[in-house]
Amino acid sequence: MGFDLKEKRYIKETGLEARIAAIVEPVANDLGFALVRVKVTPENGATLQIMAEDENGRFTINDCEALSKDLSPVLDVEDPIDREYHLEVSSPGIDRPLVRRRDFETYIGHEAKVELADALEGRKRFRGLIQAVDDETVTIRLPDAPTGTDPDHRLPLTMLAEAKLVMTDALMEKARKDQELNPIDDEDTEVVEYEEDESSEELN
Repeated sequence: MGFDLKEKRYIKETGLEARIAAIVEPVANDLGFALVRVKVTPENGATLQIMAEDENGRFTINDCEALSKDLSPVLDVEDPIDREYHLEVSSPGIDRPLVRRRDFETYIGHEAKVELADALEGRKRFRGLIQAVDDETVTIRLPDAPTGTDPDHRLPLTMLAEAKLVMTDALMEKARKDQELNPIDDEDTEVVEYEEDESSEELN
C-alpha cells in the first residue's frame, strides 16, 4: 500500500483544531510527512500538540525540528490561537493514535481502544483486536463479548472520535521488528519530541 500524504484522517477535532490542522497539514506534506493529529490542551496555560510521521511511521528529533522550523512562521502569520501557547511537535509513539484507514490496516491483529462520536447500538466505547478494515468500517473483536453474541463489531470510520493502540507485548515486538527492518541511521535522532514556546504577543 502506497504512502498517501493526504489520505483522509478519520478523527474528531474541534473547530480550532480543525482550523489548525488545515494550516499544519500542507507544511508537513511539503516536508514529506503525514499529519497524524492536532490537539489543543490546557497544559501550561495552552499547549498545541502536533503529531506527524514519515512513510515508515517514524518521526525523529531532526524531523521534529524541521517541521517546527517551517511551521512556526506560518503559525505566526495565521495566528490561530489568541493567547500564548506552548508548541509540542512529536512522533505518534508506539501506542499511537489510529486516524486513517491505513493505520488500522497496518495494525490488524493488535489491540485498540476506539471511541465513537455517537453511540452505535447503545455503545460508544470498544476495546479489542483489530480484525479487518475496508473503505467504510473497521472491525473490532471484543474479548469480553457475552456467550452467544457476535464478538465482532463493524464500526463506521466516519463515526470515530478517538482511537489508539493499546500497549502490549505483541505491539512492542512489532515495533522492535520494524526498527530492525528500517533502522535509524543516527542513534542521536531516536528522541522524538521537540518543544518550543509560541506567543501571539511576540508578533507585536
